[in-house]
Amino acid sequence: MEISVKNKIFHTQDLCLRTNLRCAKNSARMENIMSEKVSIGILAVQGAFAEHQAMLDGLGADTFLIRQKKDLEESVQNGGLQGIVLPGGESTVQGKLLRDLGMSDQLKELIEAGTPVLATCAGLILLAERVSNDDRAYLKTLPVSVKRNAYGRQLGSFVTDAEIAHIGTYRMNFIRAPYIAQAGEGVEILAEVDGKIVAARQGRQLVTAFHPELDGDTRIHEYFLNM
Repeated sequence: MEISVKNKIFHTQDLCLRTNLRCAKNSARMENIMSEKVSIGILAVQGAFAEHQAMLDGLGADTFLIRQKKDLEESVQNGGLQGIVLPGGESTVQGKLLRDLGMSDQLKELIEAGTPVLATCAGLILLAERVSNDDRAYLKTLPVSVKRNAYGRQLGSFVTDAEIAHIGTYRMNFIRAPYIAQAGEGVEILAEVDGKIVAARQGRQLVTAFHPELDGDTRIHEYFLNM
């Protein structure tokens, strides 16, 4: 898998190796932050799930991949699901696969019941109640309206630095990214770029329009683990 950002090509394997090395530096700090190992299920039907897994593993989390309905059901039955990651990728593909694989309803129920979720880029679209430029909506657990492919196609992707509430200055990788056009009641706006909402939180739902898994900065994943 290759990801292009502003004329740079990132190979998934290289990203995972670099992320593991950087995450290792945070292990001592995370031992103090995490009182016990947290089990995180990462949706792995399509998209950048490997990068999220590498980053969370480096932070000491116990991760597993959710590829089909039984992966989700077994983790719930065993009490081994304490958080969910919905990665970036193609939201239409992911949404269709969730329905076809029979996972949509259970994921929606778990998130609405308070299971922490980190949703990035396409994951944000999956959670949104409404997509302003698309008739399709998916899990609809987050009271926001999003615009998909808001910054244009692949060649319009970019990297920028901006402030994130509770975290600080952060380098953000946008790849065919959405943004939040309207935030509903109870949604905390965490970051904006050029007046557009690119990170937000409601309860235990944490969303970003960018890809925090594509850099060695683990602060968003740390914030998620401690929600």
